[in-house]
Amino acid sequence: MGRAINQHPGAAGKVLLGALPFLLLIAVYLMASDARLAANPADKLLPSLESFGAAIDRLAFQPDPRRGTYLLWADTAASLLRLGIALAIATAAGLLAGIAIGLLPVVRAAFAPLVAALSMVPPLAVLPVLFIVFGLGEVAKVTLIVVGIAPFMVRCMAMAVTGLPREQLIKAQTLGATTWQIVTRVVLPQTMPRLVSALRLSLGPAWLFLISSEAIAATEGLGYRIFLVRRYLAMDVILPYVLWITLLAFLLDYLLQRMAQRAFAWSPEGQEP
Repeated sequence: MGRAINQHPGAAGKVLLGALPFLLLIAVYLMASDARLAANPADKLLPSLESFGAAIDRLAFQPDPRRGTYLLWADTAASLLRLGIALAIATAAGLLAGIAIGLLPVVRAAFAPLVAALSMVPPLAVLPVLFIVFGLGEVAKVTLIVVGIAPFMVRCMAMAVTGLPREQLIKAQTLGATTWQIVTRVVLPQTMPRLVSALRLSLGPAWLFLISSEAIAATEGLGYRIFLVRRYLAMDVILPYVLWITLLAFLLDYLLQRMAQRAFAWSPEGQEP
C-alpha cells in the first residue's frame, strides 16, 4: 500500500475533490432551508433558492426605482474602485519603503521600529480617527485599507531584501555598481515575486477593512448594501452579496497567481499550483 503523501489525484480527481466540499455545504443548506421553511414558510433566516434568484434578478438586472441604477453593479464598481486605489498605494509603499528599509542601514535604523509598531496597531481601532480627520468621504475609506495592509507589505519586502545573499551585493559593488543599479538589477528582480505574494496575502484583510468602512459611512458599496438590509433580515440579499464578494476576492487572487506564474516562473511564488 502506497503512502498517502505520494498519492496524487489526476486532473478530474482534483476537480471532483475541490468541488466536493462546496457540494456538501450546498446540500446541508438546502436540507436546513427546507426544514425551516416547512415549519415556517415566512422564515427569513434560510431563504429558498427561489428567493435568492428573485433577489439577484432585482438587484442585478432591474434598475432601482429611486436611483435608476443596477444596485449590484453600482455597489461592485464603488467597492472595487476603493479597493483598487488602496491596493495600488499600499503596494507602492511596500515596494519603495520595503526596499529602502531592507537595503539601506541608515533607513532601517530610523524607520524599521516605526513600521513594526504601526503593523501592531489594530486598523479598525483608528477608524474613528480617520473619519474625524478625513471626514466621511472616500479618503477615509481608502486610508483605512492602506493603514491596514501597507505596514505588513513593507515588512514583508524588507525581510525579502535582507534575505538576499550578501555575496550578491558585495559582488555588485566590486563590479562598480551604484546603489541605484543594485536596486534595479539585483534587488528588484529577486523581490518582485515576494511583492506579488504579499499582495495576495493582503487581499483578505483589505476586503475586511473595505467592508467595515463601507458599513459605517457610505452611500453605495457592497459593505454598505449588506449592512443596510440587515435590519430587515434580508438574508436573500446578504448571502448573495457575501458570495459575490468571495468570488471577486477569489478572482483577484487567481489573476495575481497567474501573473506570478507567467512573470516569475523561475521563483517559488511563480511555481505555486
